Amino acid sequence: MFPDASARMPAGAKVVGVIPARWGSTRLPGKMLVRLCGRPMIEWVLRSVGEARLLDAVVVATDDGRIVEAVERAGGIAVMTSPSHPSGTDRAAEAVAGCGAAVVINIQGDEPLVDPALVDELARAMLADPSLDMATAASRIENDEDMKSPAVVKVVCAANGLAMYFSRHSIPYVRDPEAGLDALHWRHIGIYAYRRAFLERLVAEPPCLLERAEKLEQLRALHLGARMKVLPWRKGGVGVDTPADVARAEEALRRRWPELAAERGGEEKP
Repeated sequence: MFPDASARMPAGAKVVGVIPARWGSTRLPGKMLVRLCGRPMIEWVLRSVGEARLLDAVVVATDDGRIVEAVERAGGIAVMTSPSHPSGTDRAAEAVAGCGAAVVINIQGDEPLVDPALVDELARAMLADPSLDMATAASRIENDEDMKSPAVVKVVCAANGLAMYFSRHSIPYVRDPEAGLDALHWRHIGIYAYRRAFLERLVAEPPCLLERAEKLEQLRALHLGARMKVLPWRKGGVGVDTPADVARAEEALRRRWPELAAERGGEEKP
């Protein structure tokens, strides 16, 4: 563990939001600092998450000093973590190692409009039910394009709301298309709440065969027997994964924070 990780965690924080923010990105290198309406994307993520009421602390877990500087300029807390982590989950686990947090919420750093109400609902679910190892969210799939896209992860749940399986394939298969069963199809929203003890167990285990096949890390959690609550939610946020996503994100930011988005809108990109 890098020496400043646990030291930078606020003392006494029981519910911690962690935003993994690595520098490398295949399609958009350095995307955490991509300018949206004149501000680095990580600043917008911090602003959104900062509206959640049930987080005792929010930290950005990164592998790059430039991201640390941007976070601190925005008034946030950043911790340096190993550059060798294979996933954001591993990075989040290092960031909270040695602290007293009971619940860790892993928040994607490339969603500048993450819903703070969803963050609170995930925290509330974990605090209300100590038997849960994890919690996440899903929204209804509304079109055939998303249903067929392997980039859209689908989830099937049991009657008690616990996840049964995640897949890039169109699940469940509806044998009779005329049966009117479209409401069965749900799109996974990539945000996770973990019981810290389970998070430590998860990152200590190697990927299982199902995870390796689907390239979905949450399948490792199910393979280990995790009780993972899936909260029904409205549509997920606006992700920024390619240069083409920038304009769409800026439009959404101007709708949500018109004054802030306009304040530095003319600033040049680095």
